[in-house]
Order: sequence, then C-alpha cells, then structure tokens
Amino acid sequence: MSEPLTVEAVAGAGAAWDDFVDRSPDASFAHLWRWRTVLADVYGHDARYLVAKDADGRWRGVLPLVRLRSRLFGRHLVSVPLLNHGGAIGAPAARAQLAEHAAEEARRWGADTLVLRQREPVACALPTARHKVTVALELPDSPATLWRETLRSKVRSQIRRAMKEAMDVRFGPDQRRAFHEVYARNMRDLGTPAHPPALFEAIAGAFPEHVVFGAVYRHGRPVAGGCGFRWRDAFEMTWASSLREFNRMAPNMLLYWAFMEEMTARGVRVFDFGRCTPGSATHRFKLQWGGAELPLPWLHWSRRGAPPDTPGERPPMRWARAAWRRLPATIADRLGPAVARELPWW
Repeated sequence: MSEPLTVEAVAGAGAAWDDFVDRSPDASFAHLWRWRTVLADVYGHDARYLVAKDADGRWRGVLPLVRLRSRLFGRHLVSVPLLNHGGAIGAPAARAQLAEHAAEEARRWGADTLVLRQREPVACALPTARHKVTVALELPDSPATLWRETLRSKVRSQIRRAMKEAMDVRFGPDQRRAFHEVYARNMRDLGTPAHPPALFEAIAGAFPEHVVFGAVYRHGRPVAGGCGFRWRDAFEMTWASSLREFNRMAPNMLLYWAFMEEMTARGVRVFDFGRCTPGSATHRFKLQWGGAELPLPWLHWSRRGAPPDTPGERPPMRWARAAWRRLPATIADRLGPAVARELPWW
C-alpha cells in the first residue's frame, strides 16, 4: 500500500527545492528553482511549484508548474515551458500523486491543456503522449575515438567540408550574442518569432555553471550557433541554428561536431540532441550521428479531450508562419518578443 502523501505549493523555498533536485537521480537542469525567476522576469509567467510530503513532512517528490496565458491560444499549465524536461520527479507514488494533483490544478484554473514533460513513465490516470522523441549519443573518453569509431564516413566528410571553408568555432558566455544573431534570423526564416535576447541574458546570469554557448564563424561572421546545458555527465543541445545561405558549406555539422568535441573534453558522457518529431527532417539529422532514439513519455491532459499537438501544426499558425517569413528581419526582431510571449511554447 502506498504511503499517504500530501501535495502543496511552495514559495520562497529555493534552497530546499534545489537540494532535493540535486539529490534526485531523475532530475534535470529544467527542475532548478532559478527557472521560476527567469520565466517570470522575461515573460511574466507565474508558477505553482508543487511538493509531495510524507506524514513526517519529508519531501518525496517535486513538480514545477508554469502558467501560460495567451490571448491567442488560451491557458496552459506546462512543466517546464521552453525546455524538454521538467516533469514530476521523486518516489514513484509521489510522481503519480503530483501528476494527478496537476490535473486538478488545470481544471480549477480553467486551463485548456496540461503538459508534464516526463523523462520516465508515470503510473497515473493521465494519458501519455507519444508525439515527441529525443536522440542520445554515448560519448567515448576522447574526441579522437568519437571521430574514428562513432561517426560515419558520410558525417565526417560533411564536417570536413565545413573545415575547408575556413570556419572557426568559439565557446563561452560571450558567444550568446553571436548565437542569438543566427538563431533569430533562422527562426524568422522558419516563420516563428524568436525568443528575445533578454531570455538568454537571463539564462547566462542564472545558470553560469550549466549553460554553454557556441558559435561558428566564417570570415568573422557568425553562421551557426548553439545553446545547451550540462547537467551531471550529460549535455543537451537545447537550441541550435545555422544560416540557410551557408547550407552547402555545412556549418551546422561543424557546430554539432565542435560541441561534441568540447563536451567530450569536459568529461561529458551523453550528448542529448533535444526533442523532435518522429520522422521529421530534424529527427533524421539527429539520428545520422549514431545515437539512440528515446521516447519522451510526456503526460498530457486536455479540457476538450483533444490529442496533443503543437501550435505550428494548426492551419491558422501555418498561415501566420508563412506571413512571418516575409517580414524584414528588422521588423521581425522588433515584433518578435511581444509575439513570442503569446506562444505557449510547449
């Protein structure tokens, strides 16, 4: 029989929260308390951070919940928006009770959807979505071994193509502006407003020990950039972009190789490519590096009982994306932050 647990919201308990996260084997960087402040400061999102306690008051599980209010897309509860993880962690009974409590919160608040980004299945009444996967590559103990024994010859030839174009790669917090320059341009070309520079400035300030920025330059101009997070012995590439006009030179291949080389040198043992849709071009790009596909068993609840989707898959958003692609970059940059705040980013 499961132990009796109580679930309650906590505020001002950042130290205790992060202590629990640090001790939890199923935690990720998305669970850190500082995300609450980052999302509030940049986007104005409020949060309900939930704790499951046993009869003695000991913490047995936690769940960060963030409320998204959009005039275009309604109300949504997400753990955690922008990121690929952040679902309930802790003892199995605590995870299940936290998930069910989150569904009650969603109903009381009048949410349209609830999305819990779990890394492991949770035994509860909420349905599990299967519309997203990630790809994870185990890294060897040296970049040389990674190059010789892991990467396929076709991948190596594409990386060499970029190297022959006199490209160089730079890492460090000072690369966040170069990364954002490429990222914002690429997002405009894809028809989606980019997150504002303020988000990445806040991330750099809040997570200096976890976030990694890198950029690929050609003749002094950034042509590809990435931003990801190191957590324990793993690294996740959370955002990555390259400029389309340089595609034939494969700067994106050099970008990913450089990040893998850098992370291997830092002692990282797992390279997580981040979420994608099965069968998409992004999915195929990630698989070519030799990693294993892993399901993302996110829990999903909808007030209308609708299956999970993403805003970009709906007809109105497809039309809006087509219009956004036609905007001059200066206008897209000016309007982007205001529009981005209205997107549910799940």
